[in-house]
Amino acid sequence: MLTAVIALAGLGLLGSLGLAIAARVFAVETDPRAEEIEEVLPGANCGACGKPGCFDLAREIARGNADIDACPVGGEKAAKAIGKIMGIDFSGGGERYVALVLCAGDNKEALKKYQYNGIYDCVSVDMFFGGDKACSYGCLGLGTCAGACPFGAIDILPEGIAKVDSDKCTGCGKCIEACPKGIIKLVPAGRNVHILCSSHDKGAAAKKKCRVACIGCQKCVKAAPEGAIHMDDFLAVINYDAEIPESVAGECPMGTIKVFKTEDSAGQETAGGGS
Repeated sequence: MLTAVIALAGLGLLGSLGLAIAARVFAVETDPRAEEIEEVLPGANCGACGKPGCFDLAREIARGNADIDACPVGGEKAAKAIGKIMGIDFSGGGERYVALVLCAGDNKEALKKYQYNGIYDCVSVDMFFGGDKACSYGCLGLGTCAGACPFGAIDILPEGIAKVDSDKCTGCGKCIEACPKGIIKLVPAGRNVHILCSSHDKGAAAKKKCRVACIGCQKCVKAAPEGAIHMDDFLAVINYDAEIPESVAGECPMGTIKVFKTEDSAGQETAGGGS
């Protein structure tokens, strides 16, 4: 009996020594700057940077494999703090981007083709003939984008359409990935004129399905500075590199072009053209 106990103790000791040696041999050295960088990152672990989590990004930055402004959520503030840790001057600070739902066709404006009573999820309803709205490009309004947003920046209005709070939006792009219609886009927060439609239907068909659809009349194209708005398969599309006067919204006979309250409020519509 004593011999067995001694043998087991010996095996345990050998095993412990083996583990200790293995830990030392195979230990992964961590750059202390990675921990410092992680401290200044938002800690959202949203994956918007393309990494699984904030520490993964911090480690890659410390290794020099990622830019110091790689975190879209932390923005300029985080980039400057990381720059100090890395000994790099950050002189960037480009324009902030926020998400925008390119549809204004809520339940009052857009025609429905059937009554949906299934799972409250945009992906689910989209599987039934492209959703309950007659316009196959319209916001389904069941909040899949809102559920995907790590920052609570999207609300579903009582009228059944998603709306982004640009003050909360960090431009992480999670909502873009979640939307089965592909109608959410990142736009410069400083722009306040937007075309809230994604329909590529011809004018008569688009108008029949939604009272605020782009009908491809091109009046906005003619009213805007050259190259500021172009046509893409019957849909007017804004070139956000160009400045567009607010007066262009008044040229739209459908009220599809909206002007937002301030230059940094892409989620707050205040005016638009319309008949």
